[in-house]
Amino acid sequence: MSGPYFVELLAHNDEVRQRHQVAGLPIRLGRGYDNDVILDDPHTAIHHAIIEQTPDGGLLLRDLGSQNGSVHLGRRQAEIPLNGNTVVRLGHSNLRVRGIDFPLPDEQADTTLHNWEGWPPALAGLAIIAALAVLSTWLDDTNKFEAIRYLMASAYVLTGGLVWSGAWAFANRLFGGHARFGRHLFIAGAGMAAMQVWSIFSGTAAYALSLEGLTRYGSHVVIAIAAAMVYFHLLTIKPRHPRGLAIAAVVLSLLGSCLTLMMNYQRYGQLADELYMNQLLPPTVKLSQDKTVEQFLGDAAKLKDKVDADRSKNVTHEDGDGDGGE
Repeated sequence: MSGPYFVELLAHNDEVRQRHQVAGLPIRLGRGYDNDVILDDPHTAIHHAIIEQTPDGGLLLRDLGSQNGSVHLGRRQAEIPLNGNTVVRLGHSNLRVRGIDFPLPDEQADTTLHNWEGWPPALAGLAIIAALAVLSTWLDDTNKFEAIRYLMASAYVLTGGLVWSGAWAFANRLFGGHARFGRHLFIAGAGMAAMQVWSIFSGTAAYALSLEGLTRYGSHVVIAIAAAMVYFHLLTIKPRHPRGLAIAAVVLSLLGSCLTLMMNYQRYGQLADELYMNQLLPPTVKLSQDKTVEQFLGDAAKLKDKVDADRSKNVTHEDGDGDGGE
């Protein structure tokens, strides 16, 4: 590593906040005005540390007896070798040192959608969320029309979407440098729309085609959609690691599905979310062939045999407990 040297003061996400050029070694660090790099940090000493060259040509940071010390990888050390990527904490200041010959990667492709920033995605997200609230209320409304119900439903759903998007925007500002609130709001609206579309489609298809599995295990599709939402939120924050984020989203979805199956089995003694379809539509929607009376009576007999068998097991178990108590 050769000079001139650059002392880079870093944010908590390792982004460069300030860069100071120093012609040669040694480099003195501290709050005092006689240092080569002045640290505006009350938790650093007036003369905190010095960077010197080692006999083999490397760089070494040496603490000058400061009260808070010099920390690398969570450990306080009197001497810390520097290689250009070594991050050292002096007080509350994170820094690294690089020479003019430090190798840099090639220019990265710009994957940021600059045309999809600010108000356009925010307004689109708000419109989607408001439309979903109105649609859900209309589908469930069996009373006389009252505008206040629709306004209250829209207010609740919009508040939830704004809070959710605001949390992701805060994380984006903290770890990505930009809030991108509008884009996070659009992701939230699109995810909620996908969940609503799946709910309507699965309920209708399950009733029309007698596919009860769509409703009994429909929650796993909702979990997958939620994991996809989290993926796109994370991708907005860190667009350079799509593969790792996709793997994390898949793992999150699998964990959510496994927990749902376990909870269903613990509560209901079955893996399905519910025994029967919870949505009944007009008979004209039914497309599957009706069962004959013989098939219906046969299924009812099988169900009766199962219930009788379960009841006899419970009676036997209770009798056994009673004998043991005597």
